Amino acid sequence: MKLRASHILVQHEFEAKDILRKLQEGKPFEELAKDFSICRSALNGGNLGEFSKGQMVPAFEKALLTLKENEISGIVRTQFGFHIIKRL
Repeated sequence: MKLRASHILVQHEFEAKDILRKLQEGKPFEELAKDFSICRSALNGGNLGEFSKGQMVPAFEKALLTLKENEISGIVRTQFGFHIIKRL
């Protein structure tokens, strides 16, 4: 099973909450990823490309699999920080 996603990764939960608020106000996901994400994928608007099931950490993958295409998650905590995930 091939999956595609973008994400915004930050170190602190308060940052993730602020980004969710900005998303609700209509700010583009890709723009927020470029501005705030600490992941290298920020250069591509948070786009992680295509990957197989089992390649991402379990909490990330579990949250991703609950999303429909173009749907955005709430805050997902992993050992890397706090993610906001968009399924592509």
